[in-house]
Amino acid sequence: MLKRTLAILALGSAVAIGVSAQTNSSAPALYVKGADIAALLQQSLTERPAMGASLITTSDHYRINLITRTEAHGAIVHRPGTELHYIVEGSGVLTTGGTVNRPADGGPATSEGGVSQRVTKGDAILIPEGTPHHYTEVDGAITYLEVRFNVPVE
Repeated sequence: MLKRTLAILALGSAVAIGVSAQTNSSAPALYVKGADIAALLQQSLTERPAMGASLITTSDHYRINLITRTEAHGAIVHRPGTELHYIVEGSGVLTTGGTVNRPADGGPATSEGGVSQRVTKGDAILIPEGTPHHYTEVDGAITYLEVRFNVPVE
């Protein structure tokens, strides 16, 4: 598992610094141009200014996105889907664990009893399947590579 996590972190670092190559479906690896990822992320942020997402790839076993958040958000839980966040820019506070409280009026969920941790560029966080999590503070903006494992393709 450690080797797999390190491999994903290496991919995230390469994407974050803008590795540029061609995408070829018959190649032994997936190459995605940093400029293409950045353009999709910026377009997404114009549509949803609080959270932009650039899909890098998805398969029967994982989904990889580059996410930028410009504000805190409600607590979420993924089932299935263990998730890795690798912070590539910015900082904030990520709260994990605890119990999710969903308001009757449909507003953003909150969490009680979780652990809050300040995260910044270069930090990696592995969030096990079923663990509540949310960025409770964002210092301007935070961008992270999100890798979800064991995610069914929708």
